[in-house]
Parts: sequence; structure tokens; C-alpha cells
Amino acid sequence: MDLFEYQGKQYFAKYNIPVSAGGVAHTVDEAVAEAEKAQYPVVVKAQVQVGGRGKAGGIKLATNADEVRLHAGNILGMDIKGHVVKRVWIEHASDIAEEYYASFTLDRAAKQHLLMLSAQGGVEIEDVAAKDPTAIVKLHINPIIGLSLAAARQASVDAKIPEKALDGVADMLVKLYECFTKGDCDLAEINPLILKPTGEVHALDAKVSLDSNAAFRHPEWEEYAATEELDAREQLAREKNLQYIGLDGTVGIIANGAGLAMSTLDVVNQVGGSAANFLDIGGGANAELMTAALEVINSDAKVKSIFINIFGGITRGEEVAKGIVEAVKRVTLRAPIVIRLDGTNAEEGRKILAEAGIPDSQLTSRPTMLEAARAAVALAK
Repeated sequence: MDLFEYQGKQYFAKYNIPVSAGGVAHTVDEAVAEAEKAQYPVVVKAQVQVGGRGKAGGIKLATNADEVRLHAGNILGMDIKGHVVKRVWIEHASDIAEEYYASFTLDRAAKQHLLMLSAQGGVEIEDVAAKDPTAIVKLHINPIIGLSLAAARQASVDAKIPEKALDGVADMLVKLYECFTKGDCDLAEINPLILKPTGEVHALDAKVSLDSNAAFRHPEWEEYAATEELDAREQLAREKNLQYIGLDGTVGIIANGAGLAMSTLDVVNQVGGSAANFLDIGGGANAELMTAALEVINSDAKVKSIFINIFGGITRGEEVAKGIVEAVKRVTLRAPIVIRLDGTNAEEGRKILAEAGIPDSQLTSRPTMLEAARAAVALAK
């Protein structure tokens, strides 16, 4: 679950990470009121979960109420990369001497936490990595051992953080790591992490993604879920309790298991196609679950073919096949299905599909994942 900037800053504040005073506003009048509280000069910042706000005109400095009215009026309702601005964050403007970058995430391959730190902040970290990869220090952290202040300071030295900011940045990294771990984050990022002329290190932005699997430990996250912005496909999937992430491609994906779903996305891309979604139906594939999955896929107008990739372990192939046949009867599909069914009782399952009387133009079967992916991509084109 991704948080808006203002929510991320509120989350940071729980872990004593210094952030700017401010408040969120949904109207121009609320923006003026929040600006009075924060004290001028203030920054009016669009709250959308996408980068490039500044370039789009979504971040403006204001020195009085008239300027706040002007900027808030222009920003509210603005479309930034397909995201409509519904709220703005008003915060006291900070004086900036230097800008850095810091983040913590999980390196799944290494099975360790990962710190990324750079003395070049304020721009997309991808741009820094492309232009000068050596400008980013990457430090793997054993989650059992954690991050010490000494290790944080050494990472700051390695990242060529200036001497005057070393202690402040090291202290900030320890606090950010505590937020990342104790706060159950998938990502905790500050860009820019600034040095003020007075020598203080300060979080000027906040990008926080929470691990939804830890929600049972955090009943307070319900307030974040209430503001989460989902597109129509994702909203429908949530209502049906499906693990779904919408993408921009043309091949709808249904698989049983997160790993298999990810592999399916990869193989579709490998053969020249593009996935329209990630959808993991888990261990089961009965008629109800398959119907729900197909309804969600069917709601995406960009989908031109559907690739169902099932590997039966505990899930038996004939039960999967029966579920698919029944689901196809229940849902009026706009796109043809290609299915790859393998594993436990796969032969029985394929026989049921072949004898179901469903036209080949609506459902075809392929024996391997690669062949099925090629067929689905060809249909999508």
C-alpha cells in the first residue's frame, strides 16, 4: 500500500524523523487556513502517487494568502500523468543548502535489507544511476543485526556526504531504518534529504510503501486504506479478494501462485507481448474463483487475449478444468483464452477442456508455458 507524501511524513514523524510543519487541504480555503498555521513562506504540493510533480507544475512556492489561493486553485483538479489531484499538502518552506538521497527496501535475491544512499538528491534516482552509478552507495543489512550508527556513518562517508552533514545523515539513516523495519515498510525513501544552512538534516519528501501482509499488526492503517486510489480494475479485484495489480499491456494474466504469475509476466514479455496485469488466484481454481478472475480481466478494455497458466500441485488439474469451463459459461468474454495446464492430473484436466464444447476461437490449450505465451501474444496482436 503506497502512501501519499503527507501520510509518509506523518509516518516518519512517529519515528522522530524531522519533517516540515504543514497540513493537508482538499479545497482552496483549507489550503489558505493550513498556510496560516504553517507560517509563510509555504510550499503548495500536489498529492499524487507519481513522480514528476514539479515539472508538471504541481509544486509551487507561496509567500502570502493570495498566492496560496492561486496555486491551490490551479493544482487541485490538475492531471499529472493520469492522476487527478484531489488534495494538496501545505508546508512551511525550507531553506536548502544541499540535497541528498536515502532509501531502504528489501533485496529479495540477497535476502537482506538494502540501503541506497547518494550525495546527489532531488532528482530521480534512476537518472543518477544511469549517469553515474558510482554516485549511489548500496549497503546490504542483515535484518538480525540491523543498522548501527557507526555503519550508517561509514555508508555516508562512502557516499561522499560532506563532513558537515555526516553526523546528521547517519542519525537520519538509523531513524529511517527503524521506520522501515518496525513500521513494516516495503520502501522508505527520502528524496531529497536536505541539509539546511543551519546544519540540520531534514526530510523534505517522503515516499513510503507499506507491506500489506503486516496489516494485522497495524489497525491504524485503515485510515490509509480509506484514501488509497485504485483504478476500476483494482477496485473490482479488491472486492473479490483477488491479488491483482493492473498494468498497461494487452495480455490478461491468471496464474496460481505469485512466483508463477511473475514468471508468466516475464515469458509474455520474452516472446514480444505485454502483460495487462498480475493476478494470482492462489492455491484454488474453482468455478467461483475463476469466474471472479475472468470478470476482473474482462473489465479491462485493453485486454486482447487471456493467458491462464496453472500448475497443479495440491490443486488437481481436473478440478481446475471444471472451474474454467463453468466460469466461461458465466462470463461473456471479450477476449479469447489460451490455457496451459500442467501438474497433478493435468491430462484429465486437458481432456475435460477438450470435451467441453467450447469453440477454439474462445479457448485453446497449449502444453507448455512458452507455447501458450506465444499463442496468447499472437492473439493479442
